[in-house]
Amino acid sequence: MIGNWLRSVFGTVGRGLFDFLLGTGVSPNQITCIGFALVLCNCVFYLVHQDTFFFGLGLALSYTTDGLDGAVARKLGKSTKFGGYLDAVIDRYEEIASYFVLGVVNSWWLPVFLLTSGAIMVSYNKAAVAIEIPIDDKAWPDLMDRMRRASIFCAALILDHTIYVPGALGGHLVLIALYYLAALTHFSALQRFIRAQRMLVSHDIGRSSSLAQ
Repeated sequence: MIGNWLRSVFGTVGRGLFDFLLGTGVSPNQITCIGFALVLCNCVFYLVHQDTFFFGLGLALSYTTDGLDGAVARKLGKSTKFGGYLDAVIDRYEEIASYFVLGVVNSWWLPVFLLTSGAIMVSYNKAAVAIEIPIDDKAWPDLMDRMRRASIFCAALILDHTIYVPGALGGHLVLIALYYLAALTHFSALQRFIRAQRMLVSHDIGRSSSLAQ
């Protein structure tokens, strides 16, 4: 898969960036903000050059930088609750901005809306459970998490001019990828809803049994 190849390539780049960032002394939260700034800059540049190849390449590098905040925090022993929260919030804004500029340039508002809403619901359907009961943040093995979305999205952008798509199918690989990701993110949101229902119902039953004793 192209997405797996991209993860491999940018994983190698990420390891080099990781060593570089450790040497600069920047804090994990600063890395989060740097990654966010890079994503926003790429979005602005795309509005000007409107070339999906450079947009995808720039986003892949930006996402790679942004993804190093947690690794640096763990390496330096500076992991904090606020740092994790900041990273989660910034990740959502990065996705929204990346999809939004595609809508602005290409008027693909329907798939952009479907993908954006699906991505938000994937996150929300887990976060809302954590308000009710303690959860294991890593125990949510769903079909389309953020890293998979980012890999497929960037791959489609980079290959948009390379892979021919008939006009009857929209004429753009990116457009197909938007609908594909939209469908799978809503499916993943449904997966999380069903898992959340089971967890919460089980918790309610357990609490009722405890009160009845």
